[in-house]
This record gives sequence, C-alpha cells and structure tokens, in this order.
Amino acid sequence: MPDLPARPDLGQLRHQAKDLLSAARGGDAEALGRIQRVSARVILASAQLAIAREYGFSSWPALKLEVERREILNRRELRGLERLLAEDPAVAVRRMEHWCDHPRGVPPLGYVAMLRFDAPRLGLPPIRSGTAAVARALVEAGAPVNGEPWEKETPLITAASYGDAEVARVLIAAGADLDARAAPDAGGVPGGTALLHAAVFGMTEVLDVLVAAGARVQSLEEAAAAGDVGGWLDGDSPLQARIRALVMAADHERLGVSDALLQAGTPIDANDEQWGRQALRVAAQNGRVASVMHLLERGADPTVRDPERDWTALDWCREARRGATDRPAHDQVETLLRPLTATR
Repeated sequence: MPDLPARPDLGQLRHQAKDLLSAARGGDAEALGRIQRVSARVILASAQLAIAREYGFSSWPALKLEVERREILNRRELRGLERLLAEDPAVAVRRMEHWCDHPRGVPPLGYVAMLRFDAPRLGLPPIRSGTAAVARALVEAGAPVNGEPWEKETPLITAASYGDAEVARVLIAAGADLDARAAPDAGGVPGGTALLHAAVFGMTEVLDVLVAAGARVQSLEEAAAAGDVGGWLDGDSPLQARIRALVMAADHERLGVSDALLQAGTPIDANDEQWGRQALRVAAQNGRVASVMHLLERGADPTVRDPERDWTALDWCREARRGATDRPAHDQVETLLRPLTATR
C-alpha cells in the first residue's frame, strides 16, 4: 500500500483517478481489476474510491479531508481549521496516517509541534508565527494536551525536541505535564523529559520556557543547559558528567557555566564517552558563535578530530551549514575556525 507524499496535490490525485478510469475503459486489465476490487461500476466515483483505498482510506471524501487537513495545518490557516473542526470535531484528535514522512502516524498536535522545524524539509517558507494559534484551537477542540497513553512522547516533548517555544507555551498553559517522560523505546531521548529533550537538541528558547514554568532540573547536565549549576557542581561531580555538562553549556551558550566547569577541572577538549560529543565540536556544528569564541579564548584546540569521522570542529560546521537555516552563524564560526585549523 503506497503512502501519500508529504505535500500531496488533490488535483494530481483527481488526475490519478481519471487516468485509472480511462485505462480501465480502454481495456487495461490491471486498471480494470483495481476498480473492480472496490466496485462493479466502472465510473469516476469507483476509480476515486479505488485510489482512496490504495492509499489506506475508506472513501474518497476521507482521503480528500486528510489532504485538506494537512494543507490547512501547513498553512496555519486558523479559519480553515475552525471550519473543519465544526464539520468534524475528530479532526483535532484523529491521527494523521498514511503519510510517507510519518509512516507510524502522528497526532495533529504533535504534527503542529514539529512544523516550524520541518518547514524547510516540506518546502514551506520559514515559519515564524501561527503554530501557537493552531495548537490552541486543537487543544480547545479536544486534542489531549498530554497525548494518548500509548503514544511514545507527549506533545510538549515533541515541541521541546523540535524547538517550538510558542506551542510549548500553549501546552503549558493548558496544563501539560512538565515532567512527563518519553517511552523507554521512543526516538530522541528515550525516557527523557521535555526539559532533557530541549537540552539535548539545543532548543534553548524552549528550555528557558520550561524552566520558567517550573520543570524540574534533574542532573548536572540539565543544570548546565539551563544556565545555573549552583547546587549541582562540586568536588564529587563525576568527570564524565562534567564533560557532558560542558557540552550542554557550549550548545546553549551558557558562558558562565562553561567557565565554572573549566575552573572545576573539566578538560576542555575531552569527548563525552556516552554520546561521543565534545564542546567545541558541538558549538561549531550548531553555529554557536559566542561559545566557539569563548572556548577558543580558553584554550580549546580546533585541530582535535572526532574519533568516529576524523573530522575537526570546522568540518562539522561546514557539514551542518549545508542544511542550516541560520547560515550566517555558521559562516561566522567558519571564519573563526578556518585560520586555526590544519587542513589536509
């Protein structure tokens, strides 16, 4: 069974049905068989039903509605969504299924939480507004703010992973569980809270929203990402925890925390043994200009190569720049690192 493309064209789907009908009427046995699997009548409605069933939908109107729903969500078209919700309130809850980019299905609220991050992949213009209003409309229409029990992560964890602070604020205002954890077999950070997801994926704005709302910091690494290691950093802090914390501080540009960790004896160029991350490399990869400058001033070695790919921080910066939305930041990082990095 095929899945719908990420950006389907309803007109193209109509053409598929018309082409199928034309082929069946022209004597194409395979086309005729496809139609006859759903109806004895070789007419356009039957061809449309055949197309819908082949994509996993019960009817042509169901397929049409799903395509329309996704288009409205992509455009953050609040009035269009309100119209759909008035006609069918289940639009707020029913999983979005049979999509090539979400083969396991995705709840509409989770889809909206990912949309700002996914816009470049979907060929959409950069999204700077509109996701909050759409998320609020879905919640008000009955979308469960903490998701369904069987889902591997809550919408707030999704918003944290994908960096939509506006959606996170809507969910928090609606009573989202700040400390809910992802399933042990979830993608991203298995078993992690929204705060930990925001920390790991470098989503500083969401992280700040979560901390301000009262999300609990539960480790030195999370404290470093949040910008305050008071009460967490002491002489008994394990070396690897401090190295991971330094990476977090660099990624979130918590420069004072970086200094506190370095003053505590954390080696500036060390690799984290758990994830293989290193402070300068992560800062360069993610375009954290202030952290790159700060680490270089404190003696970070830009020629250190990672053990897996044998790449320097400059190599990681250049690789990330190809898909980055904030290319000027990566350009600044490259300007800093290029004259200091041995090439071969």
